[in-house]
Amino acid sequence: MGVQRLLRLRMASHSCSRPAVAPAARPLSSLLVAPPPAAAAPRPSPLSCAARPCRGHAAPEPARQRAAAAGRRFPGVAAMSSSTPPPGPVQKSEEEWQAILSPEQFQILRLKGTEYPGTGEYDKFFGEGIYECAGCGTPLYKSSTKFNSGCGWPAFYEGLPGAIRQTPDPDGRRIEITCAACGGHLGHIFKGEGFKTPTNERHCVNSISLKFIPASEEA
Repeated sequence: MGVQRLLRLRMASHSCSRPAVAPAARPLSSLLVAPPPAAAAPRPSPLSCAARPCRGHAAPEPARQRAAAAGRRFPGVAAMSSSTPPPGPVQKSEEEWQAILSPEQFQILRLKGTEYPGTGEYDKFFGEGIYECAGCGTPLYKSSTKFNSGCGWPAFYEGLPGAIRQTPDPDGRRIEITCAACGGHLGHIFKGEGFKTPTNERHCVNSISLKFIPASEEA
């Protein structure tokens, strides 16, 4: 019994004196937490056509748009002017104008809207003939006075004598041009911009305000 007890004690002492094995050290990189992938920066929204006014034009004001359009919108059209030129010899009620004009023509000619740049039928059109008022048919411009201004709207350096009326906008920043016969809104006139034309003026006109009559059809 004494021998067996002595053997057990010796075995226990050997097991206790065995050095503990340290766990393998983990590399420092494994302890670092990888940062989450950076979120892609959102792309800036492109400017709408209405927020890119042509040279000399101020972007249309939202309040003025709402007031002029009376809560109604048409593709490619936004309100831009609120001047009130004196009436011409061709006078009709708003109901009569609505009956003879398309919705887009009424929005521009009678509610003083404007086309978005680069969308008009006559912007890059240079046929030979006469441009009439789309509302009343009064001749307004000769095709020989049309030039490429690069602004996104048809440009003329002068109108036919007595055909165009000029009225300062209420804010004094621009001069509105209208048909002298019916008061239909055409656009605005800008002076002294440096274009090499006889008048150094630019009549910036909405295509919808015009009707082109080819030279072959002139009376």
